[in-house]
Amino acid sequence: MPKRGAPSATRAKAERVRTAKSRSASSTRWLERQLNDPYVAEAKRQGYRSRAAFKLIELDDRFHVLKPGQRVLDLGAAPGGWSQVAADRVKARENRGKVVASDLLSFDPIPGVVQLQRDFLESGAEEALLEALGGPPDVVLSDMAAPTTGHNATDHLRIVALAEAAYDFALRCLAPGGAFVAKVFQGGAEGDLLKRMKRDFVSVKHAKPPASRAESTEVYVVAQGFRGRA
Repeated sequence: MPKRGAPSATRAKAERVRTAKSRSASSTRWLERQLNDPYVAEAKRQGYRSRAAFKLIELDDRFHVLKPGQRVLDLGAAPGGWSQVAADRVKARENRGKVVASDLLSFDPIPGVVQLQRDFLESGAEEALLEALGGPPDVVLSDMAAPTTGHNATDHLRIVALAEAAYDFALRCLAPGGAFVAKVFQGGAEGDLLKRMKRDFVSVKHAKPPASRAESTEVYVVAQGFRGRA
């Protein structure tokens, strides 16, 4: 049986896309992959902003990070798939929990989610986010990824740098006992970050949810039981 909320393994006949004069071969491959991705189709059917929503659904089904009544901060939230899932699971639309989403880009409003269009690293951002949240977050989420260059080593360093920035932010504001969930890439440079997490959290786990494409080197780190600031 498929995971709750995840698409069925049954797939329609694969669609092929012809390469147009104005479209590169790589763009054609991307479009073909999107058209034949069951998670993309299911995201549209269920009203999620992106297929990435299923990554958080699968992570939360496994680790039980999100609970009704929690405050959740979603960094780099656009287009909002993770914020949608978080709002549902903490019952933000019922005013039990609260979700604040931050991104440099604007995106359409999401019921139960407070959106701030700003860089979470800029001066004054931390205060503004905590004010919007109404207190320290119980969970900090980060599915951020820097634009890829095609050079694996460079791309790995850039995504780890984003994860480290999100982690430093989380350490400054997380409530004791809180959780941090972030995307990283396999490659070795995340070792120092993991050492820090194991010092600061009771439990630190790696996971690659089924919704993460098999060819992608992305994995997620789920840190739970924040020990608190010294």
